[in-house]
Amino acid sequence: MLRTVSKKIGTGVLLITFSFNIFAQSFSTSTQLDTTLSTSGTLSSSGTFSTTEKIQSLTQSGTTTTQNSTTQNKTTADSESLIDENFYSAQRNAIVLIPTTVPTPQMAMSTPDYPVTAGDIYVLAYAAGTTAVTYNISVDTTYRVRVSNLAVINAKGLTFVELKKQVEDIVSKNYPLSGVQFILEVPSVFTVTLKGEVKDTTTIKAWGLTRLSSVIFPYFTDYSSDRNVTITSMDGTVKQYDVFKALRFGDLKEDPYLRPGDTVTVQRSERKVLIDGGVERPGIYDLLPGDNLKNLISMYGGGLSPDADISRIELKRKQNSAFKGGETLYLNGDSIAEDFELLNYDMVEIGEISQLKPVMFIEGAINTSAGTSPETSEKFSVEFTQGENYGFLIRRVKDLFSNISDLKQAYIIREDRMIPIDASLCLYDSDYYTTEIVQPNDTLMIPFIQSFVTVAGAVNKPGRYPYIPGRDWEYYVGLAGGFQSGVNAFESVKITDLNGNKLKKSDAITPETTITASTNSFTYYWGKYAPVVTTVLSAVSTVLTIMAVTK
Repeated sequence: MLRTVSKKIGTGVLLITFSFNIFAQSFSTSTQLDTTLSTSGTLSSSGTFSTTEKIQSLTQSGTTTTQNSTTQNKTTADSESLIDENFYSAQRNAIVLIPTTVPTPQMAMSTPDYPVTAGDIYVLAYAAGTTAVTYNISVDTTYRVRVSNLAVINAKGLTFVELKKQVEDIVSKNYPLSGVQFILEVPSVFTVTLKGEVKDTTTIKAWGLTRLSSVIFPYFTDYSSDRNVTITSMDGTVKQYDVFKALRFGDLKEDPYLRPGDTVTVQRSERKVLIDGGVERPGIYDLLPGDNLKNLISMYGGGLSPDADISRIELKRKQNSAFKGGETLYLNGDSIAEDFELLNYDMVEIGEISQLKPVMFIEGAINTSAGTSPETSEKFSVEFTQGENYGFLIRRVKDLFSNISDLKQAYIIREDRMIPIDASLCLYDSDYYTTEIVQPNDTLMIPFIQSFVTVAGAVNKPGRYPYIPGRDWEYYVGLAGGFQSGVNAFESVKITDLNGNKLKKSDAITPETTITASTNSFTYYWGKYAPVVTTVLSAVSTVLTIMAVTK
């Protein structure tokens, strides 16, 4: 059974934790043995990082908890009140638990360092003369292994390979050419106790190849330390381990196999610091005494990334600050050389040169969100590299354009100049190449395609009408109510396209065409100007009459 607990936060980085409840198969020996294993797999840590927050619950089959849900909720609430949530919503190391297989004898015997474990069941087979002897050997906590009636071996601390050699040597010495065989039939399953700075004190089932890292991380709190984990063995011996070294540097001595009766104690972290930005391994790290800014960058962070800008280092300090709300400090390369001291919950961000890329703007008929056609003009900023030309940039941002983007009429606004550019050629003509270089703060304007035809002049209802492909000028004049009677003569019209070019009546009508009905009727002009002419003539006649009378 596979359970996946996952949550996405912030910029979308994802933490994945796999918990496996694996059921071991039954093996037939002198008695039937059914075992169930609950294991978390083998832990691997990569150089990739993601955002995380506390996993709300992670319950494994076969585990028992000694704290109730009320105590757990209280612990969670206390954690959230102690630490700024922003600290733990930032990037940290991605922990991926890779599943192990069911604890089979084949896996144990194929692992050179599989330790002989209390609870293992072995089978010894050999020929004593003409008699076949099969002997089942169980290992108890004394680790005294009786080899038939031939000898007793102290198997404590031995690997399977070492025990096998000793057993076969003893049998071969007493029964030469006996064809002795010694195999592991059933691997042991045992319990270990996990306590300390963990979500709950828990008893976990494990087997001989379960490593320390496999059981601790699913139960970590925000305050747990992977630098200081102790194992108390059954005989009272206490050893301290640095699991970080095992995961980062492959020092498996710091990630031992668990043994029956072990008690694992996770200590509380004394100083956790976040590093982000221009480093190869951003994340949250538990620092040891003496580790400060230099080690945080070089060892924990894996060194500076190629585009790191050490002249711009920002440190946010939440605790031990002179200000209640925390403070921001700005550091540089000298601070690294001086090994600037870091405090608990400091957040360090190394600037990146890529953050200083120049920008240009695309404005007009563009999509600012996927699948949404703009109804009003939008503006979008685009980063570019110096020397990039508009052909490559337009192809890179092609998803911003929609079916109402008039790419043919695009133009660039640069300071007080307007530079026409046919963006449709950049997208759809493989032979087209533009030498126009993008400049900082350029604005690429993408006009709207208006699917209307304007009808004006001597018509009854002048206005804008929806464009329908294939219709001629008469259709749109008809939509406008036809020509005004007594105003237009001979159906005279003037047709111009979007660019002001004159069209013939036989030409195709395109969007944004303007059809103007001419005002050319004689009767219209006669009716308009006749009263004025009559009035003028009457006035002239009156003046002439008065002049004639007065002479």
